[in-house]
Amino acid sequence: MTQTFLAFSLGAAGLLLAASQTHAAPQCGTRALVLGQLTEKYGETLHGMGLANNNSVMEVYASPTSGSWTITVTLPDGRMCLVASGQGYKASASEMPAKGQKV
Repeated sequence: MTQTFLAFSLGAAGLLLAASQTHAAPQCGTRALVLGQLTEKYGETLHGMGLANNNSVMEVYASPTSGSWTITVTLPDGRMCLVASGQGYKASASEMPAKGQKV
């Protein structure tokens, strides 16, 4: 996964986490419980990760078979929270153009 995608994902995850905390509490649980649900129920595996603000770890899980995806944030206290999820996941090997470069 490219650094550009990770940077974009971190920013998006941060915005989504902030929005979810403002309007509704995110769904959180122990890391083992959340990972168990993602892998066993949805067949998702880790596809990318990065360090977010306040030493939280953002991770992207997805299932190439079903197309489901989930973005999680693991907090410093060990809780893992669901930030966003959806369908239609597609891995991309192409990089986004750098700031100032034309597409």
